[in-house]
Amino acid sequence: MIPVRGYDGHSVAVLGLGRSGLATARALKAGGAVPVCWDDNSAMREAASAEGFLLADLLKNKNWEGVSCLITSPGIPHLYPAPHPVIVKAWENGAVVDNDVGLFFRSYGTPDWDDFDVLPRVVCVTGSNGKSTTTALIHHILQKMGRDVQMGGNIGRGVLDLEPASEGQVTVLELSSYQTELARSLGPDIAVFMNLSPDHLDRHGGMGGYFAAKSRLFTAGGPDRSIISIDEVEGQYLAAQLRETQGSGEPVICMASGRKLKGDGWSVFSRKGFLAEWRKGRQVASIDLRGVRGLPGVHNHQNACAAYAVCRSIGLAPRSIEDHLRSYPGLPHRCQIVADKNGVLFVNDSKATNANAAEKALSAFKNIHWIAGGEPKSGGISGLACMFDRVKRAYLIGEAANGFAAQLGDTDHVISGELKLAVAEAAAAAKVGDVVLLSPACASFDQFSSFEDRGNAFVAAVQAL
Repeated sequence: MIPVRGYDGHSVAVLGLGRSGLATARALKAGGAVPVCWDDNSAMREAASAEGFLLADLLKNKNWEGVSCLITSPGIPHLYPAPHPVIVKAWENGAVVDNDVGLFFRSYGTPDWDDFDVLPRVVCVTGSNGKSTTTALIHHILQKMGRDVQMGGNIGRGVLDLEPASEGQVTVLELSSYQTELARSLGPDIAVFMNLSPDHLDRHGGMGGYFAAKSRLFTAGGPDRSIISIDEVEGQYLAAQLRETQGSGEPVICMASGRKLKGDGWSVFSRKGFLAEWRKGRQVASIDLRGVRGLPGVHNHQNACAAYAVCRSIGLAPRSIEDHLRSYPGLPHRCQIVADKNGVLFVNDSKATNANAAEKALSAFKNIHWIAGGEPKSGGISGLACMFDRVKRAYLIGEAANGFAAQLGDTDHVISGELKLAVAEAAAAAKVGDVVLLSPACASFDQFSSFEDRGNAFVAAVQAL
């Protein structure tokens, strides 16, 4: 746990008592603050009370006396589509609003660092897709190299649940737009911008607000090195802005997928299955990614580029990075190969909760028996029509099944309804060389509690075949 600094003896309100909220309350208490906790869910309040935390209804003005700060969980809206009533109460009572990421950067550095010969570093990864795989891949490579490294944020442990920094340690954080948007303090040493595609637009008031939330990690955080994908115009804009504001040297490493980057700057790109690093107009390294089983597809090659660029920024040699790229086993629910049965590959990509993410998985395989559907998102799968020639048959589940059937046109499909039946039907139809792919392009909440729950159900159904 990282004790929160700066609130010793102060009352601090905590809204939301899930994983990150409870970790925040514990870290505040460890730093000498008095957490005043609230959650709309009574079960969450009971869990916090069982740990001895003070509960107070933060909708009542009397409970704001002496409270100078509100720490809110990332999932709670503070602006769009409407601010949570407790956040409005915080504003009315003159309390600042922050989140656990802001507290982390406020508290991570301590006077102990004066005795360190090698300072700790924080790597932050953000973007629409690929954040988790990239974060886990960086952690995997550094761990295999024997480096002191820990991982958290939007993956694994909450940021305040991590260990206090030790000499030379690298902390790798996956940060969502919800986390970067509100944090009052940001200070990564290395920051990664993966990509940008429409998602969470109701929460951010449109694409402009969504990009603004992501870009704060760079514009407000001021990293020493920024690794920026320039496949979209937003990344091009951000890279140019950071070059201009940070002056000489090499503050930016540009990334791209499917094309060679030119110029004298530092770049890492993937093309035709190969990763290449260029610096000052010369190629420095090349890695063949085509046989790396844990990183299938162009989207995973972009993840490999990002992790490679981070590790090069830390000082690792290309050959060492290559060795540990090859040993990466993959992350659950993200193009995870769960079985190879009688020549048929079964792939769990439950994390693909939107069409853009599903497109990445569809482009990584051929001869696909595609399991799709769930709680639909705006736009459906009509934008994936260019991928339908890779699909031998689609097996549709959940609330989106009928809508997806209409959008598939002439592509062979059946409405399976439930995931277990879809797996059985796909397995029965698949031939040697085919792929049974769960890549839903939907949220999971119509039939499952989370994308993890849905992915675990897929794995269980495959194992039961």
